[in-house]
Amino acid sequence: MRRVFGAKKDKEPPPSIQDASDKINKRGDTVDEKIKKLDAELARYKEQIKKTRPGPAQEAVKARAMRVLKQKRMYEGQRDMLFNQTYNLDQVAFASEGIKDAQQTMSALKSANKELKGMMKTVKIQDIDNLQDEMMDLMDVSNEIQETLGRSYNVPDDIDEEELMGELDALEADMGMETESDGVPSYLQPDKESDLDAELNLPSAPMGHGAPAGRYNAQAEDELGLPAVPRASLRG
Repeated sequence: MRRVFGAKKDKEPPPSIQDASDKINKRGDTVDEKIKKLDAELARYKEQIKKTRPGPAQEAVKARAMRVLKQKRMYEGQRDMLFNQTYNLDQVAFASEGIKDAQQTMSALKSANKELKGMMKTVKIQDIDNLQDEMMDLMDVSNEIQETLGRSYNVPDDIDEEELMGELDALEADMGMETESDGVPSYLQPDKESDLDAELNLPSAPMGHGAPAGRYNAQAEDELGLPAVPRASLRG
């Protein structure tokens, strides 16, 4: 049967846009080569027309030049048509590439969306909020611990800073007055006896022979105000 009817041929795949564009570009290059040859031939006929005198010979050269010029115009029309086809194919290729890029983008987005949904199942907003609240509480406790450890034991909390500044200014003024005399503070200067006695306000010590006579020479009196009799005279 195959010998009679022949084997069925497989269909060739349709040409791609790039293949069609390359084929058209080759045809365009061939047309360009033909146009260049015609340009060279027209230039030669132009020189012959300049050199020949008016008459039948010149008219024959002009006729050949007109025929070449018509061919050139025909090839230029074909070249323009091929250029338009190439432009259309480029536009289609650009649109096709854009669609392929869009398909790849959609595929990547779907894959990323699926992966993101799987990740979101393991992460909950409530857990994140609770974690943030716990971290804030821990930071507050840490700050309180640091403040407690850095607290001074001897300095009361109700100290007025303005009062301290006033005392400091007064202390500086006193130290300035003390250092005015010879540059030596008063607590380093020797004490004066008169000033020391005046500060202590002590009575003077009694002298051995300077006691008042009336206190030692006065005779003792009894309870009735009469002179008392010595005990030795009573015994005798």
